[in-house]
Amino acid sequence: MIHFDAIFLVDDDPINNLINRRLLGKVGIGDQIDEFLSGEKALEKISELNPHDSLLIFLDINMPVINGWEFLDRYCEIFPDREDKIVILSSSIDFQDRQRANEYSIVSGFLEKPLTIDKINGQMERYT
Repeated sequence: MIHFDAIFLVDDDPINNLINRRLLGKVGIGDQIDEFLSGEKALEKISELNPHDSLLIFLDINMPVINGWEFLDRYCEIFPDREDKIVILSSSIDFQDRQRANEYSIVSGFLEKPLTIDKINGQMERYT
């Protein structure tokens, strides 16, 4: 199974982040798991990473300050050469959100909350 140097949970709900951190820890696909309650903080941290580190980001769409779409726009602008994996993790069931996510080549998946071990494993199988 693929392994990442870091996993970022970008969601303004600390309870979701706590639960998702525990699930991801059980699956063991990352060396470190960081939680961010805002997209801006996550973008700052990405800029501090080694450009060759592999990063998996679980991104919520509906967040204050900058939402998931704005995060993706900024990410693509700031880090055009990074080859990270970004998975939208949202409670949205809106088909238009799925279509919009497909417009970003950096987005490798769209999962509905809640995250489960089966959903994580299914997403990881796409990377092998």
